[in-house]
Amino acid sequence: MTSPRADAHPADLSTEHLHSALEDPALASMNFLNEVANRYPDAISFAPGRPFEEYFQIEDVHRYLRVFCEYLEQERGLSPAEVRRTLYQYGRTKGIVHELIARNLTEDEGITIDPESVVVTVGCQEAMYLVLRALRADERDVLLAVRPTYVGIDGAARLVDMPVLPVSGEGPGIDLDDLIRQVRRARAAGLRPRACYVMPDFANPSGTSLDLALRHQLLEIAEEEDFLLLEDNPYGLFNGGDDRVPTLKALDRRRRVVYLGSFAKTALPGARVGYAIADQRVAGRSGAVELLADQLSKIKSMLTVNTSPIAQAVVGGKLVEHGYSLLAANVQERKLYAANMTQLLHGLARHFPAGATAAEGISWNAPTGGFFAVVTLPFVADDALLAYSARRHGVLWTPMSHFYGGTGGHHQLRLATSLVTSEQIEQGLGRFAALVADRTRTDWQLPAT
Repeated sequence: MTSPRADAHPADLSTEHLHSALEDPALASMNFLNEVANRYPDAISFAPGRPFEEYFQIEDVHRYLRVFCEYLEQERGLSPAEVRRTLYQYGRTKGIVHELIARNLTEDEGITIDPESVVVTVGCQEAMYLVLRALRADERDVLLAVRPTYVGIDGAARLVDMPVLPVSGEGPGIDLDDLIRQVRRARAAGLRPRACYVMPDFANPSGTSLDLALRHQLLEIAEEEDFLLLEDNPYGLFNGGDDRVPTLKALDRRRRVVYLGSFAKTALPGARVGYAIADQRVAGRSGAVELLADQLSKIKSMLTVNTSPIAQAVVGGKLVEHGYSLLAANVQERKLYAANMTQLLHGLARHFPAGATAAEGISWNAPTGGFFAVVTLPFVADDALLAYSARRHGVLWTPMSHFYGGTGGHHQLRLATSLVTSEQIEQGLGRFAALVADRTRTDWQLPAT
């Protein structure tokens, strides 16, 4: 064995020689948003958009697994050996709960699909990556996304070298004139707009929703201008009591919508199970026609091989136990989230009453469901102020600038209501009001860290 040379250098690297996305703020934002609550465990946190934890029961996981196994034996007719193989082996790349997902979408969303158009993924984040990887053929291809935007889609686009063109989300949730303008401007520059990413129901981070007329218009524009819509719908079940508006996919008659789904909010996030509904037809060079889902599965086979069958089984068992309805499975959660949002909005109005000096320059939107509300402030709400808020006042929130790619939202923050109790909302809003009073003092300065 040869000894190391005395003048040898460690194999250290520079980001100059790694993928350029690693320098992109979007990738840092995702880690920041996931970890900030852990940095300040004693603070009341309006930061993470996670489901309420006190309803989680360990025994549920075991029961759902048993229910799924019974489903495989009784409804699918599998032998004990086949059930064991289904759980323990790798399994089909497109997933083993695709038929249950199809039933769920029919039950809860009025969407009728071929189960073969379902690709079960490792969380919805993988679904985004697969779709963008498939659509990005060369350097001309671009994605449109409504700003402010979920940082995960920005990050996925950067990883596949696909530029993201922002579309204004002002007013009703999307500026359709700006969408058309961005599409045509891109084409005039020699680019190919492949899709527009949109979250029509209680969007993360804005909390806004698109009304029915706007959804129809968006589908018409996608048809006329020839691009796809990537519909992300993790919060659609959590409406605040009004009649639910049909999803874009439910309204889709020309296969313009690729539907991105997740069980993180409606089942359990720890399972990391999501899916894509990709029923678009793809003609091959040989003349054979496949589904876009089949193309996504080819990419997935080289990325994660398959989604954990045991994780899928737990989610599948929950679907079977509740008659394939996540509305039925989330009755208490839906009531809690609606009550929390109402309490948050009433609490903001109480702490910052209209006409009061302390409320000058402060406003907020009023979502009718979901997890998030946005507050606009007369001062910059950035990561530095967030750290001060956590240390000095014991309250966490999310700077909206993370959702604008650093180009906007500097005077806004997001408050998430899903992970907190009623008592924490009341106490947390008091702490937030104290932060605002502190920050608006004429002699305020950010302490050196």
